[in-house]
Amino acid sequence: MATIKYFTRTSAKKDKLSPVYCRLRSGRDIDITVKSGIKVQPDQFNNKSGEIRQIAEAIDKDKINKNLRDLRNHIFNELSNVQDYTEKNSEWLTLTIDKFWFPEKYTDKVIDLFTFIQNFIDKAPIRINPKSGRPVCYKMIREYERTFHYLKEYSKFTGKKIDFKDIDLEFYYGFVEYLQSFDLATNTIGKKIQTLKIFLNVATDQGYNRFRHYKSPRFSSITEESQSIYLNQEELKAIFKLDLSDQPSLERVRDLFIVGCWTGVRFSDISQITPNSIDNGFISIKQSKTGGRVVIPVHDTVKAILDKYDGQLPPNITNQKFNEYLKKIAKKVKLNEEIHITITKGGVKRSKAYKKHELVTTHTGRRSFATNNYLMGVPSLDIMAITGHKTESSFLRYIKVTPKEHAERIRTIWKDQVKLEVI
Repeated sequence: MATIKYFTRTSAKKDKLSPVYCRLRSGRDIDITVKSGIKVQPDQFNNKSGEIRQIAEAIDKDKINKNLRDLRNHIFNELSNVQDYTEKNSEWLTLTIDKFWFPEKYTDKVIDLFTFIQNFIDKAPIRINPKSGRPVCYKMIREYERTFHYLKEYSKFTGKKIDFKDIDLEFYYGFVEYLQSFDLATNTIGKKIQTLKIFLNVATDQGYNRFRHYKSPRFSSITEESQSIYLNQEELKAIFKLDLSDQPSLERVRDLFIVGCWTGVRFSDISQITPNSIDNGFISIKQSKTGGRVVIPVHDTVKAILDKYDGQLPPNITNQKFNEYLKKIAKKVKLNEEIHITITKGGVKRSKAYKKHELVTTHTGRRSFATNNYLMGVPSLDIMAITGHKTESSFLRYIKVTPKEHAERIRTIWKDQVKLEVI
């Protein structure tokens, strides 16, 4: 009687993705082990039951377990169709598993672009992000869907079917112009092109697409530098000292925001700051976006807030509600500096004046952390180890430092570290 056992290697690192192996055995004739096509963190997999542990977090365990059961049934079905046991080798099992995951590759039916994209989106919830070890997030799936929507609408607009062979520079210029007609910002349009190229790259890797026009450097994900703000130390002190005791909801948002400003963590990671994540004055957390682990020193302000809540920060709220409260707080401390924001929409540059308090968001905290520490003289590489920037050039574009602030930073360093001899 044939049996199938799923397992991960116990020698694999617990916080890194590792293949789930499939071992097929039948009497003395068959004993084959190959990769199943699924990757998980080893500590989330129960080798005894051959399933994702029920206590596992951050993955869709029910869907993965169902896929493993369906794969087992598929292998048994294929096994019954093979009469010669000598054909049942690792190559046969690998091919059988590939047929389970990508049946379209083994039919005479040609998969067109839109069918491929729909299949890609349908499978997104159970696809693991190799960087973070977590499923593709809802925000990214939503971006897939929005890009696909615009592609389908553009097809209707032109009255032409769009397939892999049609994705060339002529398509690119027409599609960008079409997106501009919706008054979309340049960076929004660039994100749609970037997402389209994700579809095409995967289709190319899987053998569905043989057309490479989209690889042209002119088929680019257009961008323009974002004009975001940061809050300096005096502004952060004003927010920290603001009496919000009569408005506990605003007070909790204020405290969480200040923690973000002095740790540099993303909005989605603040809830990870718990007593268990702090040891000897350092915070250690695994970033949800990248999967990388960062270590952050506990700033005195952060310590004061943690002490206020007995080491356990208040629960977070939705990003939208957080930003709404944050703007009210920034208005209360009179962040009324007028800031002109220029953005390209529909291919036209437009400038609009805002009060500074209108521009404060959850991400302002992370940018404030990076900018303030840079201005204090903390080496860029040390800050990047926390923010996760891979290159100093991208980091320097991220921080918001004016030419005058650069000059003041140099003057401060001269005063503190350089003795000039007057000649």
